[in-house]
Amino acid sequence: MQNRTVEIGVGLFLLAGILALLLLALRVSGLSASPTADTYKLYAYFDNIAGLTVRAKVTMAGVTIGKVTAIDLDHDSFTGRVTMQVNKKVDNLPTDSTASILTAGLLGEKYIGISVGGETALLKDGSTIHDTQSSLVLEDLIGKFLLNTVNKDAK
Repeated sequence: MQNRTVEIGVGLFLLAGILALLLLALRVSGLSASPTADTYKLYAYFDNIAGLTVRAKVTMAGVTIGKVTAIDLDHDSFTGRVTMQVNKKVDNLPTDSTASILTAGLLGEKYIGISVGGETALLKDGSTIHDTQSSLVLEDLIGKFLLNTVNKDAK
């Protein structure tokens, strides 16, 4: 009888461990089971999205206020269009706010940082953030540095 109690206890402990790992995996991946009914949609156009992915964070002052839900190519302007879901609690973003693609940490995770503007008019559901700053691409910087160094040596 005592042997069976130990086996049931070990089984429950193992089940709790598996559930904890599943919860951790969901938290790390950014997936959630909560509905997105308490959000609104914003758009932003960037010249270079390099490394930004769907489900990337949207932050303001370091606080996560939403996530990226889609990344498309605008066939008219040939720029990247980012669709973001922002929490309804943050419904006071001015129309002249700035959206920038930033890099977090050593691994280079890309996210969108929003800087607040000063206008009195506010962004609504379906609005577009016009003032954007594209992603910084390390390869482009190295190329510009090398070309500039070569051009100085040639003179």
